[in-house]
Amino acid sequence: MSFTLIQQATPRLHRSELAVPGSNPTFMEKSSKSAADVIFLDLEDAVAPDDKEKARTNIIQALNEIDWGNKTMMIRINGLDTHYMYRDVVDIVEACPRLDMILIPKVGVPADVYAIDVLVTQIEQAKKRDKKIGFEVLIETALGMANVEAIAQSSKRLEAMSFGVADYAASARARSTVIGGVNQDYSVLTDKDEGGNRQTHWQDPWLFAQNRMLVACRAYGLRPIDGPFGDFSDPDGYVSAAKRCAALGFEGKWAIHPTQIELANEVFTPSEAEVTKARRILEAMEEAAKAGRGAVSLDGRLIDIASIRMAEALIEKANAMNAK
Repeated sequence: MSFTLIQQATPRLHRSELAVPGSNPTFMEKSSKSAADVIFLDLEDAVAPDDKEKARTNIIQALNEIDWGNKTMMIRINGLDTHYMYRDVVDIVEACPRLDMILIPKVGVPADVYAIDVLVTQIEQAKKRDKKIGFEVLIETALGMANVEAIAQSSKRLEAMSFGVADYAASARARSTVIGGVNQDYSVLTDKDEGGNRQTHWQDPWLFAQNRMLVACRAYGLRPIDGPFGDFSDPDGYVSAAKRCAALGFEGKWAIHPTQIELANEVFTPSEAEVTKARRILEAMEEAAKAGRGAVSLDGRLIDIASIRMAEALIEKANAMNAK
């Protein structure tokens, strides 16, 4: 391990992150009864300009009057380039002690996070809030991706990053056919076989961006969260996208429709077989340590100290889910 040790963000269960428009009180009431780990009440993209102020009022009422149980409650504020942002922060943070986190959209440079941090810190001091509000940032522009490592270090409040694929695709001028989906043109051809035939293999156009954000998150103790999958009538496509991110090491994924919540929870919950295997690894390594060995064979495969860290991380996640 490096001599530089990074403090990990506040631990939260974050398999599913449900987006709920602040302009719709009915949806907010229904979402409180869902199985989502995290809910963000949206003031930005899901709310028309004429409805911004009313949505703010709706969210304040909802946070103060609805029983949200043990869910992590978050608001997505409007961008720093709008005149709505400061009132989003001031009005809601001052009035809503139930608020846990703020989702900051279209973060491009560390100073964007710093600006919100200053405002929130002053409100907490003025209101004598004991609970410190956490931040999640949306990496959804080429500028944000170019500065993702610096953004990851921008504030002690920062807990998570989400990959905003739709705005990122627009920023990168990508030819995207569906939010979070793939494109048949992003593919490779195999060499010709003896009969002159070739196969086409589709590729994931978002892999580089997701992986870069993931590395920044893991390097600096944050939770990496994958963003939306726009076609909520395609559960198989959603699950496929979620599994790719889970395999990379993401903590969870957005749900833009209630039907996607259980899909995310299932994909990002370790299976019983995985947990059993992790416990066997720890037991085998414990026996190896007693015998003075740093590595041992289990089921025909070598396991060592790195295997312990992977097993412990998986069991820690499973325990957090069982506690819920």
